[in-house]
Amino acid sequence: MKQVWISKVGDPEVLQVRENPDPVPKNGEVRIRVQASGVNFVDLLGRMGMYPDAPTIPYVPGYEVAGVVDAIAQGAADVKEGDAAFAITRFGGYSDVVCVPHNQVYKRLDWMPVNDGAAIPLSYLTAYQMLVVMGSLRPGDKVLIHAAAGGVGLAALDICRIIGAETYGTASPSKHDFLQKRGLDHPIDYRNYDYERVVMELTRGKGVDIVLDSLGGKHWQKNYRLLMPTGRLIYFGASSIAARSRRSRWEMAKTLLYLPFHTPRQLMKDNKAVLGVNLGHMWDQAYRMREWMAQIVAWYDEALFRPYVDKVYKFEEAAAAHRYIQERKNVGKVLLKP
Repeated sequence: MKQVWISKVGDPEVLQVRENPDPVPKNGEVRIRVQASGVNFVDLLGRMGMYPDAPTIPYVPGYEVAGVVDAIAQGAADVKEGDAAFAITRFGGYSDVVCVPHNQVYKRLDWMPVNDGAAIPLSYLTAYQMLVVMGSLRPGDKVLIHAAAGGVGLAALDICRIIGAETYGTASPSKHDFLQKRGLDHPIDYRNYDYERVVMELTRGKGVDIVLDSLGGKHWQKNYRLLMPTGRLIYFGASSIAARSRRSRWEMAKTLLYLPFHTPRQLMKDNKAVLGVNLGHMWDQAYRMREWMAQIVAWYDEALFRPYVDKVYKFEEAAAAHRYIQERKNVGKVLLKP
């Protein structure tokens, strides 16, 4: 099999294509011939040595794949050889063959292209957990989505549009037209304006019901201030620590310096909630994710959304894919194809 490895900590060029024997599925596993793999920001953090949950380098990154099932071990139910499928993987997704526990494998609809299958799992499950499961999203809620043009950002925007929420999204000005066509109500130019001031002006000083914070650092405190009473601040990343292509101890230190401390007394006083989401710590909750994915696929089947794939790179171009995301150029998902 062909794989993309993180050979050492460093710039995107440390990614290397290597050949290894095909894996054999263990009890309860399904083997998939991969046709497309998703690239996510967490993969970049792993390459930079800034993701604490990553395996010891060298390792193969990747959290989501789509392809065709070609082998099944004992104990793997509800799937058969030849099924079109997509799956979430616990690393190892940058491979043209993967073995995955059967409860992390989902059948692709006959009319779901392989690119859509690879673009859905991580982004839409994360957005669903934040907004529907933990954020209690309701029609009419005001939601601020940071990095609205990224994979999770667009997934969150789709879910908000389906449920009927009013959306505010930060993105560079060149992406605003696309986002408005996608359904964003209020695009915000975070490069030239203070988004906190803009949101408060747009909401007439009331603030928003939900903030999805993938930025970290000084943004944590700003986003907490933007919540109206009963508002929910949901942390799911700290992309501000990866402003450069290499690990920066200074950026990491600044992020920790701005880390807020929300006491129960303060939360009660403010009538606000602070939540955290990390899908990478939900592996023992696969049954819950299957319930969430059932709703996501139902929305897809009803043509209520389609994931947006920005660019597709070959395995040999994995470094370019990482650099494209790190430079904040992507709109939606970036994929790798073996």
